[in-house]
Amino acid sequence: MGQIVLQLPLDTIQQMKKTYSSTEKAAPPGAVFSAKTPSCAITAYKSGKVLFQGKAPETEAGKWGSAKAAPQKNTSSKPSVNDHKYAPAPSLFTASHIGSDEAGTGDFFGPITVASVYVDQSQFALLKELGVKDSKLLKDDSIQRIAKDLMHVELPYSLLVMRNEKYNQLQQRGWSQGKMKTMLHHHAIQKLLAKIAPTQPEGILIDQFQLPATYIKHLATEGERLQQNVSFMTKAESHSLAVAAASIISRASFLKEMDKLSKHAGFTIPKGASAKVDQAAGRLIRTHGRQALPVFTKMHFANSAKAEKYV
Repeated sequence: MGQIVLQLPLDTIQQMKKTYSSTEKAAPPGAVFSAKTPSCAITAYKSGKVLFQGKAPETEAGKWGSAKAAPQKNTSSKPSVNDHKYAPAPSLFTASHIGSDEAGTGDFFGPITVASVYVDQSQFALLKELGVKDSKLLKDDSIQRIAKDLMHVELPYSLLVMRNEKYNQLQQRGWSQGKMKTMLHHHAIQKLLAKIAPTQPEGILIDQFQLPATYIKHLATEGERLQQNVSFMTKAESHSLAVAAASIISRASFLKEMDKLSKHAGFTIPKGASAKVDQAAGRLIRTHGRQALPVFTKMHFANSAKAEKYV
């Protein structure tokens, strides 16, 4: 079975949809249309990718573009994690859309925070002026300052915090961190869609932390389905102001939660998962007992065992 992939403009894809309307069939999630011809099956995606697959895919592909221009599978290296049908169209970055991102997932201490933000395209200039960009490029004080500024802007958002007690309970029940993040993103987006209704975003972009198929599988185990027009992309905060704003709000929330934990502990709780964190965990055990760990930490991290040498 042959396969050809073309990258085509969305207006060409709409023309194709009309051309193949008589042979159109049910399209998979994220697809603009699917059709079946005598020579091949055709599936066009919102990202602009069109897949021709069958005994003679070149017959139809040749009508719309050069088969020679189609990306070839490189068996010498792994495919890009962004090479999937849920990749965003470049036009989404300049459209009114929702962005979703999280913080705290790699930290032994503290919760996971997830923020979803809706940004109207008319607000792009203002967000840039406020300094909105990838939170990884900002220092903590800048993140907190920008987050406060965003609170004074009419910027609809939804913020969810999964504190350590709940995290550890779910982990004990067999939930992976990936599933926890999936459900947090899903519910944050649901809450935001309800908040901005009847406004409909032109798309939803999630900063990709796992393959979309895995995300969708996690949703299915809880009886949930992916919302419409959802895209996934790694390092999305570098391309989307909505995701960048979400990364700042979620990070600012994480920092606030860490300050609360520090006050509770009686000393500054460090971020990350380094040896410094191990030492702090040992100090926590000495001053508050091992029963404090589930309240402060993600217990399944290796730091739990490493902390014992500092007790």
